[in-house]
Amino acid sequence: MDSRIDFLNWLEIDMSMKILTSLEDPADLARISCVSRTWRQFVVENALWKQLCLRRFPQLSKVAHVVEVNDCEANEPSAGSSNSKECETLERDHRAYAILGRRCKEFAAEDCISEAIGASSTDNYPEESIDNTLEPRDIVARRASYWSSKGQSDPSVPETLIYKLDSDFYVVTEINIKPFRAFFQLGFPIYSAKYVRFRMGYPKSPSDLVSDSMKESSHDDKFIWTYTSQKFKMARESILQKFKLPEPILCIGGFVQIEFLGRVQKQTMDCLFYICVSHVEVLGQSLAPALAVEDLDPSGRFVLKNNLQAKGDCKPGLPKRKSRAITEQRARQLQGLINEFEDFDEDYAEYILALEDESDEEFVL
Repeated sequence: MDSRIDFLNWLEIDMSMKILTSLEDPADLARISCVSRTWRQFVVENALWKQLCLRRFPQLSKVAHVVEVNDCEANEPSAGSSNSKECETLERDHRAYAILGRRCKEFAAEDCISEAIGASSTDNYPEESIDNTLEPRDIVARRASYWSSKGQSDPSVPETLIYKLDSDFYVVTEINIKPFRAFFQLGFPIYSAKYVRFRMGYPKSPSDLVSDSMKESSHDDKFIWTYTSQKFKMARESILQKFKLPEPILCIGGFVQIEFLGRVQKQTMDCLFYICVSHVEVLGQSLAPALAVEDLDPSGRFVLKNNLQAKGDCKPGLPKRKSRAITEQRARQLQGLINEFEDFDEDYAEYILALEDESDEEFVL
């Protein structure tokens, strides 16, 4: 026992850094911080949590600085020497990046879309709106539920769908898409694409998103995309196809774009190529309210905010609120059905009974 030594006191700092920065598991770095005050000080002064997070999420290189919020007010820097201010900054960064590192280690991914923002084109709006892709069922109110692009004679013309997540700071692991099978057309054609590609980012101006016209025809130039994925091959099957990202991606700003490349199905009626989608899921975990982003600018730089009052939030496996967009869509569909069958009480009563037989969980907010 008398021969025990602290290798941090014996090795050169460069060698100690080389050893500790080789650790990739956040749990290992957390344990190191608990060994002693000396080891914790080494972790803080050399920003090891920040370096670990930067290796996993290069987008964090755009963090301008970290702020801490307590009782809804940002902590103001205290007066003092430049050395004390530097220590405060290091401690503040340490706390924020330690939370981020631990939150991203293990979590139960869930669908995190809160709203459908817009499509590059829509064939028949609102019947074939992007809003339909939030509904997992193929049939809603006795009608097929799907989004359809406009027809194109050139099969290489791409299409895009844009969604808003339920927070502006998310770790995304997987995106699932179900191409639409037209069961009302001869041969039951599937209007999939050859490939899909994903982007994540934020709007240049939130005021650009208030117009409902984006549902029918979105404008990509209104967004700044901080991440672009590789191309994934899409199967010509009407199943929920899972596209797992090579590694978890930090979605800064809370918006996801799905780009469809290459059309494969021509409609017999007009000999034009279409892309149609039944359902979309974006799987991941929100880092809010513990962490949030502020002051996003056109260069991509932003402020990382650490909410000190949000302890215990964002635990894996907690039940998730259903999207308001889905509920509002169902209300519109139900009203349309009432109007359509107002003179046919028997059919309407049959439909209401069918609704009552469905799981109550689908309607819980």
